[in-house]
Order: sequence, then C-alpha cells, then structure tokens
Amino acid sequence: MNYLQISPRVIRETSQGTDCVHLEDLMFQRREIWLAGEISNDTADAVNSQLLHLAAEAPDKGITIYINSPGGQVGAGLSIYDVMHAIPCKIRTVCVGTAASMAAVLFSAGDRREMLRHSELLIHDPLTLRGVSGSALDIQEQSSRLMRTRKILCGILALHTGKSLKQIYRVTRKDTWFDAEEAVTFGLADVVVDSLRTEENEGRNH
Repeated sequence: MNYLQISPRVIRETSQGTDCVHLEDLMFQRREIWLAGEISNDTADAVNSQLLHLAAEAPDKGITIYINSPGGQVGAGLSIYDVMHAIPCKIRTVCVGTAASMAAVLFSAGDRREMLRHSELLIHDPLTLRGVSGSALDIQEQSSRLMRTRKILCGILALHTGKSLKQIYRVTRKDTWFDAEEAVTFGLADVVVDSLRTEENEGRNH
C-alpha cells in the first residue's frame, strides 16, 4: 500500500477557509522525507524527486530522511544512494523501527545517522531471485551479476562503517541484526537518540 494512502491528514486554516493536507506534505515543507515500506522503483522515483527538488530549492540546507523499511529492489535503492550523494545538501538519516537490507545500506550512507532507542538494522548478502531458471550460461550470468551486486553493496557498507571489505563480507554472509547501540559500535550509525530535532540541518560543506 502506498504511504500516501494511509498518511494522516491535517486540517489547516487558510485565507480561503479550511484545507486538508497530507501530513507527509507538511513534513516535506520542513525538508523531511519518509522512506517507509518496501523499496521499489516507484519508491525511488518519489524519494529522488523530493531530494532533487529540495536540493534545487535550497542547496545549502539539510534534508532528513526517516527510514522504516524491510529493504527491497537493489537497483532502486542504489539510485536513491546515488542521488543522496549527487546533491550538495547534508543528509540526515533517522532509523524509525527497522532498516533492513537495502534500507540499512541507505541509512548507513547518511552524513548524520541517528537511531531511535529501540530501532534495529539488518544487513546481509543480496538474495537470489526465486525461481531462477534458464540455460547454464544464463544461470552463470545471473550468478555473476549477483556477485557484482554483493561487491557493490559490501563496498558501500565498508566505506560508511570504516570496516574493511573482508570484515563486511564476513558479517553479511548471514542475516546479522544490530540493535541501536550495536549499530553505533559497528559504525553503521552515529548516535542513539531519545528525542528528534526538528530544525533544519546545515548544508554539506564542500
């Protein structure tokens, strides 16, 4: 289900009477983006368009991305990652609940990474597609692509955690869960928070 379909609405008084506005729209005005649910091409299009608009509007101001996601399509997630690092704005990521798989990779890539007290992260190797079939050469090509994807994702995690690629390979061989404190210790997060700032962040310094 699309987040907008379940997003609460707020009644606002205007000069022309009352107006009903999605809470997500009000957050967007504060330069805050929700990344919730499975990461898909549609999700990536929505997040990327918001990032690009906010960067064009005020490149010197920060953006907050709240994440509560089980992960999803790697290609879609990598497009969000690329846009996050292609714009001049400082990106603050906040884990609200769970950031798993591709969502954990995106969370770890923030300039400031905050975890709420009872949130958690999951990292693991990319999963094979169910029902993989075809000729031996087809399967070999799919395997090669999967290994390239593994190298890309583990490289990103190594970059943002300060761990070696070998260490990341070892940890992601199986599902590895981190609570908030463990995520900070491992380098996946910067700080555990009990309250959230609402003021805008400063822009990334270049």
